[in-house]
Amino acid sequence: MPFTYNRTVRFQDTDAAGVVYFANILGICHEAYEESLEASSINLKKFFTNLSVAFPIVHASVDFLRPMFVGDKLLISLIPQKIGVDNFEITYEITVAEVVVAKAITRHVCIDVSSRSKQELPDEIMQWLETNRRDAEGAERRKLREIM
Repeated sequence: MPFTYNRTVRFQDTDAAGVVYFANILGICHEAYEESLEASSINLKKFFTNLSVAFPIVHASVDFLRPMFVGDKLLISLIPQKIGVDNFEITYEITVAEVVVAKAITRHVCIDVSSRSKQELPDEIMQWLETNRRDAEGAERRKLREIM
C-alpha cells in the first residue's frame, strides 16, 4: 500500500481563520516524505547534508478540497514515482476521517551540488522509488479485487 504518515494539526499550523495555513500543508507533506525515506532505511542526516548530491523541489502544487482545523487527525498517503533518469514526483493525498481534504504534488530533480547540474538518481533513491511503486501497485490491485 502507499506509504502513510499520521499527523495532528497543531495551532502553529493554522492562520487567523483557524484553518491550516496554505503554505504549511507543503511542510506537512515534506514531513511525510522524510518519514518515507527513513522507513526505507535512508539516513536522513546524510541525505539532507550530502555535499555531492541534492534533490531540490522544482515544482509544487496543492489542491485544497476542505478546511483542516486544529486537532484534526491527518493521514497523509504518498506515492513517489520516477519521471526520468534525473527526477521524480511525489503525489500526496491528505485525509481526515477517510475524507480527502487536500491533494499535493512535489517534483524533485537530482543535482550535483557543486556544479548545480542535473545528474542521474542514485541507487538508494531508485530503490526507494521502486519499493514504493510496488507497494502502491499492490494496494491498487487489492482495491480492484474488493470492488469485484
